[in-house]
Amino acid sequence: MKQLIKVMKAMSEPNRVKILKLLQQKEFCVCELQALLELAQPTISKHLKLLEDAGLVESYKDKLFVNYRPASGKESVYAHTLQKNLRGWLKDDPEIANLLLKSFHVNR
Repeated sequence: MKQLIKVMKAMSEPNRVKILKLLQQKEFCVCELQALLELAQPTISKHLKLLEDAGLVESYKDKLFVNYRPASGKESVYAHTLQKNLRGWLKDDPEIANLLLKSFHVNR
């Protein structure tokens, strides 16, 4: 039950849902997410840490950047199921649609 609660708590904040929707499109580093969401770097990092602890995202280092992507889902059936369902959710949400459109223009 602890893993389910972690996943649900991680998804209980709108900016974390936005981060997951963005990461479903492509990998991003903290600085790119910061520019898209217009939040402070420590705030983005805190959100990513919570998502990572819940098994929803994973990170890897690429030269100077730490990139984030959706987790494979091997560690948590709850995270895997939520990621799969989230792909179809919020397609009609104007805020998410605008954010995804904006994400195509972000470059390092």
